[in-house]
Amino acid sequence: MSSDVLAVHPLTHLMRLRGWGKIQFARMMRDHGTALKIHLATNRTLVWKWEQGQEPEPDAQYVLANLLGVNPRTLVANPWPGWLPVWEVTGITAPWTKAGTVDVLVELVRSGHMDRRGFLTITGAAMATVAASWASASPAFASALNGDQVTDAMVDTLESRVGTLQSLDAQMGGARLIEQARGDLAIITTLLKQGRHTDAVEARLLGLAAQVNYIAGWMAYDSGLRSAGQQYYLGALRAAKTIGDDALGGFLLAEMGVHLSDAGNPAERVAQVETALANTPATMQPGVRSYLELHHAESLSRDGQHQKAGSALNRAHDLWARNGGDRLPSWLSWYGDAQLSSTEGKIMLRAGQVDRATSALASSIDHAVPRDQAVRAGRLATARLAGKDLDGALDAANRGLGLLETQVHSVRAVNRLTKFDGYLKPHRAEPAVADFHERLRALPAMAA
Repeated sequence: MSSDVLAVHPLTHLMRLRGWGKIQFARMMRDHGTALKIHLATNRTLVWKWEQGQEPEPDAQYVLANLLGVNPRTLVANPWPGWLPVWEVTGITAPWTKAGTVDVLVELVRSGHMDRRGFLTITGAAMATVAASWASASPAFASALNGDQVTDAMVDTLESRVGTLQSLDAQMGGARLIEQARGDLAIITTLLKQGRHTDAVEARLLGLAAQVNYIAGWMAYDSGLRSAGQQYYLGALRAAKTIGDDALGGFLLAEMGVHLSDAGNPAERVAQVETALANTPATMQPGVRSYLELHHAESLSRDGQHQKAGSALNRAHDLWARNGGDRLPSWLSWYGDAQLSSTEGKIMLRAGQVDRATSALASSIDHAVPRDQAVRAGRLATARLAGKDLDGALDAANRGLGLLETQVHSVRAVNRLTKFDGYLKPHRAEPAVADFHERLRALPAMAA
């Protein structure tokens, strides 16, 4: 992982945005507390502790909220540090126009490397607002900006770069490539902001901006940077809406829903995916709708609605069969039988159907690219262990571990194998289990 892919606490980021040092901020807190007749002993050391993850006492949070003009009710609905007004507000509140989209893209280029220690910073009502805004916004174009002419040949070159980036991600995982994605986004955004182009070229640039933001968001998520990943997805959603690509927009909303269930809000994810399904074109390609139904099935499963999840899964399979050999859009070119089998395995495992889960997960790995093999290995290992097959479980886990040691960098894959390792505690005396445990601990991502 690049050294400047930083995990920055929301309070740290807020202080940087406002230009406040720790000593200045501590003094402001004490002074504002006095004005509110609340005595605070805030000092530089305490501010540092808050930045490291210690939660401020309620009085301190109330004073800070008052200082920032945040409604106190927000503190109840969004526990610390979720209520802090950090830069993501730009992505939510900027107008859904071409100019608003470009402003958000410029902000992503400037600050997209920031992550709030994996905190999910767009949840609940804010996420619902994003979904509703996307559903109701109209495609928007504006006249070309002043600057050099952007030619079709230049966009062809960028499209080729994006295709290569997507292919490398599938082989290696996103952590090593996220800086290239950011660089491509900077180029595209500069062309949009400063270049001269026809409406057709502008639409192609915005389409590329949507794709690169999606790829960067995926890479950030794969690297454990959930907050940064959200922001890139939101930039992609805006760019897609600006050119009227609601199929891509629905796909992005569904992808963003994963963050919600990961943060413990599966019902919000169900609502998000259902918004996507209800607002995408009726003429959308069956293969694209298949993927949305697969997301629907997964979200229902995470919410404990197993019967409805099974129905959605069947719809996903039926739609995929209807797609036949038709080519999918570039942003979904990786979708197919392996992804269907992987999600089916997860759903069946949650429903307690271990044998079916194991069969589906094994099939998904056999037909997957290296990054996905590494990620799925931990879940297959867990399914086999649930079926009392310790040797098979270790075989799957070691397959994923070998990829992480030699080829793939994925925090998600490491996390899944680490979770599986926890299930092995009753078998720790077994030499093969102890060997796997030590190899896992030796991974650079574990030593960091």
